Amino acid sequence: MDPHIVLTSHTAHKSGRFIELNWGASDPAERGPVVGTISDKADRNAIGSHGGSYSIYRALSIAQGTFPPDHRPDLTDTEPTTSISPQPSWTTPGSIVSLDPFGAGIGRYFSSYLEQGYNIQPTIAVTQAHLHLPEIAEAIQKKRLEADGQFVGGEASVAVTKVAVDPVWHLPSMAKRFGIAEPDLRRVLYMETGGMYPELVTRPDLEVLLPPIGSTTAYVFGNPADLANPDVELTLRVHDECNGSDVFGSDICTCRPYLTWAIEDAARTAQRGGVGLVVYYRKEGRALGEVTKFMVYNARKRQDGGDSAATYFERTECVAGVQDARFQELMPDVLHYFGITKIHNLHSMSNMKYDAIVGSGIEVDNRLSLPDELVPADAQVEIAAKLAAGYFSDHDVSETDLDQVLGRTLDE
Repeated sequence: MDPHIVLTSHTAHKSGRFIELNWGASDPAERGPVVGTISDKADRNAIGSHGGSYSIYRALSIAQGTFPPDHRPDLTDTEPTTSISPQPSWTTPGSIVSLDPFGAGIGRYFSSYLEQGYNIQPTIAVTQAHLHLPEIAEAIQKKRLEADGQFVGGEASVAVTKVAVDPVWHLPSMAKRFGIAEPDLRRVLYMETGGMYPELVTRPDLEVLLPPIGSTTAYVFGNPADLANPDVELTLRVHDECNGSDVFGSDICTCRPYLTWAIEDAARTAQRGGVGLVVYYRKEGRALGEVTKFMVYNARKRQDGGDSAATYFERTECVAGVQDARFQELMPDVLHYFGITKIHNLHSMSNMKYDAIVGSGIEVDNRLSLPDELVPADAQVEIAAKLAAGYFSDHDVSETDLDQVLGRTLDE
C-alpha cells in the first residue's frame, strides 16, 4: 500500500477553510453549514458522508468509473415547494439533536459559502405529491371520507406535502439526551460499526456525524404552517417502517392498517380545517432488520404449540438478544422541526412513543388505537402480546378477553 494514502476522510489538521459549527445558534451564519461532501476533503466539518446508506452505492459507482468523484450537484430549482419557517425549537438547547433544521435552505441560509466554492448539500427536501391507496378508495366508498377535490381527489388520491429528512447527528447533544459521556458514545459508535469512522475517536473537534442509516419522511395533510399552531387541530401518526406489511401487505402485523387508517384520519382532519401529519421512520423490524425479523417469524411459528402471545417477545430476544432494538428518544426531533407543541390526536398506543413525545415537551390530548375491525386475523397474537407486555395504555380490554387472546395460537 502506498504510505501516502490517507485512510481517514479528513486531513490531519484543520485547513483555513474549516467552518466551526455552533450548534443551536439562531443565526444560520453563526451556526455555519454542515459540510459532509467528499469532493473537497479539507472543507469537511462532519464525519461520514451525505446520503446515509446510499453513500455505499455511490462509492461502488465511483469504483466502477460510472460516477464522477468530484461531482457537485446543480441545485437550480430544487428549493422546497413549501418553506418550513424557523421555529423557536430550532434553537432551544436539546430540542433537535439528530437533524439539521437549516438543511432545506442551503441556498437561502448559506449562499455566501456557496459563492466561496464550498460544496454544501441539502439534508432536507420538500415537495408535493398525491397518494393513491386502495384503503382510501374503500374509505370513500364506505362514506368515511369525502372526495372534496382539494385534500382528497375524485380518483381516491390524497394531496400531501412530502418532507425527506436525512439524519445529521450532533454528538455532544445526543450524548446529553441519552445521559452518557460523549467520549463513551463516540467509542461505542466506532467499535460497533467495525471501525467504520475512525474520526469518531481521533477527531473530537468534529461534532457532527452523518450516519449510514436511512432517512425519515414526513407527509403533511393540509397547510404545513399550521403544524406549529397549537390552536389548529393536529392528527399525527409516528410510524416505524415495516416493509412486509406497509408495502407488500403481509397480514402478520397491524403496521399497514395502522398506517393507512392514520392517513385516512389525517386527510379527514385537514378537511375539517385541521392538519394531519404521518412521519415514517426507517426502523425495519423493530430496528433489527428484515433478516432477523423473518428468522423470528420462523422460530415463533415452529415452536411447540404454534405461535402464541406468551412467547412473542421471548422468541425475538432469543434470536436478536433484545426484544426491541428501537429507542424513541430521537423520534420527536422531526416534530420539533415543524414547531409542534400540541398534538390533538395521536395515532399510537405505544407507551415508548408517547413518553418520548411528552418528555420532549409536546402536549398530547388524545390517543387513538386501531379499530378492532381493521386488525388482521394473523395479527391477533401481536396485539395480545403487546397488551400483556404493557406496550399499550388506555386500551379497553377485559382480563377475560386478554386471557382468551393470550391462549390463542395461529394453529387454531
